[in-house]
Parts: sequence; structure tokens; C-alpha cells
Amino acid sequence: MVFDVDGVLSLATVVLHPTGEPMRSVNIKDGYAMQLAVKKGYQIGIISGGKTESVRLRFESLGVKHIYMGASVKIGCLADFMEKTGLSAEEILYMGDDIPDYEVMKVVGLPVCPADAAAEIKQLSKYVSPFAGGMGCGRDVIEQILRSQHCWMCDAEAFGW
Repeated sequence: MVFDVDGVLSLATVVLHPTGEPMRSVNIKDGYAMQLAVKKGYQIGIISGGKTESVRLRFESLGVKHIYMGASVKIGCLADFMEKTGLSAEEILYMGDDIPDYEVMKVVGLPVCPADAAAEIKQLSKYVSPFAGGMGCGRDVIEQILRSQHCWMCDAEAFGW
């Protein structure tokens, strides 16, 4: 599973810190599902055009090992993720919300998006979450995958961080 950050795992609007750095709001339930998926052995990746160190720290704290920041063209990051994980494009879910995600979403096996994604992204997606970006769409798709593979609430790991 690979996720964009802005507009997917954080709200599409950002508050600017007095230094000019964008401050993001993330969904705790997305984080819970992500850390559980990592514990269960799923390969998780983040590909973001942003460069904010707080984003890197957030996802590292959840156990995410494949974090690509400042990705102006995301397809190269996907290729690196596939090389490092041994996964093929057909085995990857990618959740994006806007035009910079389009190229990646065209090649993965399961392109998905939040409810408030751009029209072009919705047309390309095999699943549109009923949740908007930053409002639980990441949790939605992770939970569905874990449930389908009997890994959601299946043991004691599910009941803690």
C-alpha cells in the first residue's frame, strides 16, 4: 500500500506556520490502521511532494520504512519502492487525490482515492472511499484489506499501538 500525503492522509487545506512551513492535520484512525498493517507485515509507502520533516517523523513513528519526500514526479519513487520491496505494480494499492498522482495510479493494480479527489483521479480509481482526504480514507482502505485477509482484530497486536 502506498499513499500520497496532502489531500489523502492529511486535509487538502493547510495552515501556514509563521515561518512559511505548511502545517498538516492528520487523522489518528488512519495512523492506527497504518501501524497495525506494518505490524502485520504489509509494506507501506508514502510518496509526497511536500518536504516537511514533521511528515517524515509522523510516518516513521508508525513504522513506515519507505518514505519519499519532495517527489515532484512520483513514478520514480514507485519504481524504487517496487525494487526495495520486490512487489510488482499489479500488487500495489496506491491512494492519491490529484493530478501529480495520476501517472502512478495508471500503473498500479489497485488505484483508489478519497471522496474529494479530482475528477480525473476518481475516473481512474477502482474504488472511491466515502471518506475525504484527512478524514479517514486511509483507514478505510487499510481496514478493508486487513479484514479481507483476516488480519483485522485477529490477535493481541490489534489492541495497542
